[in-house]
Amino acid sequence: MTLMVLYCVVPLFWLIVNASKSRDDLYNSFALWFTPRFSLFDNIVQVFTYNNGEFLRWFANTLLYVAVGAGGATLLAALGGYGLAKYRFPGRRLVFAVVLGALAIPGSVLAVPQFLMFSKLGLTNTPFSVIIPSLVSAFGLYLVWVYAQEAIPDELIEAARLDGAGELRIFFSISLRQLAPALITVLMFAVVATWNNYFLPLIMLSDSQWYPLTVGLSQWASASSSIGTVPIPHLVITGSLLTVLPIAAVFLYLQRYWQAGLTTGSVK
Repeated sequence: MTLMVLYCVVPLFWLIVNASKSRDDLYNSFALWFTPRFSLFDNIVQVFTYNNGEFLRWFANTLLYVAVGAGGATLLAALGGYGLAKYRFPGRRLVFAVVLGALAIPGSVLAVPQFLMFSKLGLTNTPFSVIIPSLVSAFGLYLVWVYAQEAIPDELIEAARLDGAGELRIFFSISLRQLAPALITVLMFAVVATWNNYFLPLIMLSDSQWYPLTVGLSQWASASSSIGTVPIPHLVITGSLLTVLPIAAVFLYLQRYWQAGLTTGSVK
């Protein structure tokens, strides 16, 4: 446990320490401790103003991809998983096999076929090339499917139907509340995956105005090491810290609902 804590905390501590240093202090001080000159706030101002404020544009792009991509993936997983769990139709076993097969395929394997497909459709270098693949979560679909089978009694659905409720009303008014712990889990994983998505935007986007934070900071780091450019490692490190903080806050915020939902009804 101690080794795991060190593995997680030391890089974060290094990031915080070095984000508080100026460019000169990065090379002239101990990497795991602060310097007398605290430059964190100056670095933050420089990050937001560097190159006409493109960091803020990348931040807005990332929020767009997360809101639409992760939110849409959670909704589609809820609809699909609930339908597979509570409805009987021909081809249901085939869908189950396809979902399990999709879970075993790494996302990087599908990146090139996705790029070729979106290129044929003329959607590369647009937000849709990042958002549309993010809407599909095989893990989320499978998780909701398994959870809905046990969490939503068939008798509850039948009682709602006898009372005259339609299928959509049953789902949104009754079933969706029962699925809350599973949906929070799917949402957490989808938000983290979309926020940290690097490879897909890298191959899909060529215009920097649509970059997410991951690709944008990577371009800053690459430009800093190029010949004839001004190194900005302090801005890359500070930008990385600013990128980590929102997703950590969201994860911790959603986690309490996840834990509360899983323990509801466990003690009588």
